[in-house]
Amino acid sequence: MAKMHELMGGYLNQIQHFDALTAEAEQALACRWRDHQDQAAFAALLNSYLRLVVKVAGRYKGYGLPMEELIQEGNIGLMEAIRRFDPDKGFRLSTYAMFWIKAEMQAYILNNWSMIKIGTSSMQKKLFFNLRRLKKELLGEENLHLSTAHAESMAKTLGVPVAEVIRMDQRLRHGDESLNSPLGGHEDGAEWQDMIMDSRPNPEVRYAAKQQGSQRKAALHSALDTLDARERSIVVARHLTDSDESPTLEAMAMELGVSRERVRQLESRAMAKVGAHLKQSAPLQLN
Repeated sequence: MAKMHELMGGYLNQIQHFDALTAEAEQALACRWRDHQDQAAFAALLNSYLRLVVKVAGRYKGYGLPMEELIQEGNIGLMEAIRRFDPDKGFRLSTYAMFWIKAEMQAYILNNWSMIKIGTSSMQKKLFFNLRRLKKELLGEENLHLSTAHAESMAKTLGVPVAEVIRMDQRLRHGDESLNSPLGGHEDGAEWQDMIMDSRPNPEVRYAAKQQGSQRKAALHSALDTLDARERSIVVARHLTDSDESPTLEAMAMELGVSRERVRQLESRAMAKVGAHLKQSAPLQLN
């Protein structure tokens, strides 16, 4: 542990020596990377925003995961942002990179905070990353039970059902419990796992479900192949990306260099194409 803190301290000291870039310098480096795949330009852009990753990681330190791991995931997001960044759009890399940095960190937290997968829907992700903050604002530092009034207030603020707020609060307060914990009231050493019945489907049912899933995935890929490049990028970004912050129409318009209404039209047309293709191929999936 001491060694890890020492390495972390050395890393933080090292990145302080990288200067922030002016807009002009950033533009030039981004063009060199985009047009010539200049690795030195890529490294310069990366180094200039390493402090931003650390700053963002600090916002998520309350989830009990090592800072160095959050920073590592954030750096992956930063590199992805640099690869995708278009300097001709007229905005700074930091604005574009923030989305990718947060997306990688949040995905890592959701996958590692609990042994049980949590936050699988956009609503659950919104709750997971905002409930703690709202609860602290209302109740202070103590980990208190939510009253009905507080739960209703948070649900209204986040635009989610009250029952989901209560359910997520219970998960955040209690965390994981071992199945090897003793079962209260039993003197024979019984554990919680002894009370769990295996309700999983038999192997034949699981195999059939797996085959059906593969067929559906193949049908979706086939449907996406009917779209042009812009339509496909919009559908993937807004409907098939596992992130709690799918890009808005405005963000997609900025990235593609078209109007918001044009993005809406392209999205509507693309979804119609995908739906028609899936409907046409549906009978094949039953064979």
